[in-house]
Amino acid sequence: MQNSTHKPLSLFEKIWARHVIVERAPGPSLLYIDRHIIHEGSFHAFAQLKERGLSVKNPKQIFGVADHYVPTTSRSPQGAVTQEVTEMILKFDENMRWSRANYFSLQDPRQGIVHVVGPEQGISLPGSTLTCSDSHTSTHGAFGAIAFGVGQSESCHILTTQSLWQTKPPCTRIELQGTPAPGVSGKDIILALIATLGTSGATGQAIEYCGSALQALTIDDRLTMCNMTIEAGARFGIMAPNDTIFNYLHGRPFAPQHAQWDAAVNDWRKLYSDETAHYDRSLSIDVSALSPMVTWGTSPEQALPITDCVPDVHHGDASTVAAMHYMGVTPGQRLDQIKIDRVFIGSCTNARLSDLRNAANVLRGRKSSVPGMVVPGSMDVKRQAEAEGLDRVFIDAGLEWRDAGCSMCVGINGDLARPGERVASTSNRNFVGRQGPGVRTHLMSPAMAAAAAVTGRLSDVRRLPKE
Repeated sequence: MQNSTHKPLSLFEKIWARHVIVERAPGPSLLYIDRHIIHEGSFHAFAQLKERGLSVKNPKQIFGVADHYVPTTSRSPQGAVTQEVTEMILKFDENMRWSRANYFSLQDPRQGIVHVVGPEQGISLPGSTLTCSDSHTSTHGAFGAIAFGVGQSESCHILTTQSLWQTKPPCTRIELQGTPAPGVSGKDIILALIATLGTSGATGQAIEYCGSALQALTIDDRLTMCNMTIEAGARFGIMAPNDTIFNYLHGRPFAPQHAQWDAAVNDWRKLYSDETAHYDRSLSIDVSALSPMVTWGTSPEQALPITDCVPDVHHGDASTVAAMHYMGVTPGQRLDQIKIDRVFIGSCTNARLSDLRNAANVLRGRKSSVPGMVVPGSMDVKRQAEAEGLDRVFIDAGLEWRDAGCSMCVGINGDLARPGERVASTSNRNFVGRQGPGVRTHLMSPAMAAAAAVTGRLSDVRRLPKE
């Protein structure tokens, strides 16, 4: 990647520049889209295509995965929560056959949540542009890609032209320093960041993560952080790729192969920001000072260290007071004394193999005091977890072990908590009714969710061995 103007550029700017087909300044640019992922909710885009007599331009660059509505207790569309959902999944099968695109059906051993399947199949590549009809597409930025969610009309445009008009966003640089303490994961770091920025603190922006702390984070931690970047209002989250990423991608089915692999890696090594690149804003966070985080309200920004208490919001804004009342918590109440009714370990945020390992390490030899389910992020993750015996740890603890899917994270496949229940969840959103009518959701890491399952309340996983 040569910068012919010698102007210092950020990683985001470099990738953006190499994908511009037509530039209109000021205004949007026509970007080339390397890969586009769709799920079973994409029937509107296909309807638009067929109504206009259009076809898919580059089927090999399109990937379809059924995940949002699919049942997690069956691999048959007939096992869906309603007949309408069954027909949606079958329609997706039909549309994918018509499109001739790459397709991982519900019966395919590669099926899973789009943002878990993408990295593990080598669909997510450094230096690429990747879109998906899902808001958490920012996940793939952990591999050094410009990845973002699109709507159905935009998806239709990509399917027919392999391009999309986009306006280059402002960019915020967040430097992560220090080393996370034991018990602190990427989920805790991103929750702390969202609590600092607020859910509108980076609206429409690209956030680039850098700093020494990244070296201590696993790939799954990186994916978790980019996944939840949009909860701060941003549209993109991105990290410079490194040898850990390259080694992970080597040999993946849709990654470059043979001689093309060597050429790709040589190019990927140039994917970093110039030292004097311009950013619209810069922040620094010492991750070594962080503790495990949990949310207490109905927004990801309403998060605090587990060692804290519910804040005094009686004199806060109306939405904050409403959140306190909905969640049934009181000012000054210790977070680690809030009882839970159910636990959910899953979602595109925290259902990868290391997430399941972290939860299993807490649950091994213990019993869950509340019901709950563990839903792996893909069938590949499920097979690996079962090969390690993690499924037996969860089952022996009293939790359900299910097939891959979005499940209770979004609650549109029938996996819901009961009205009024309080859930310790590893998902990405704690909105009102997100996991069922009247359900109260507390976001946390897999290890923290496992600790809550054991104690029946929000708990500091670092103290669990002493209790």
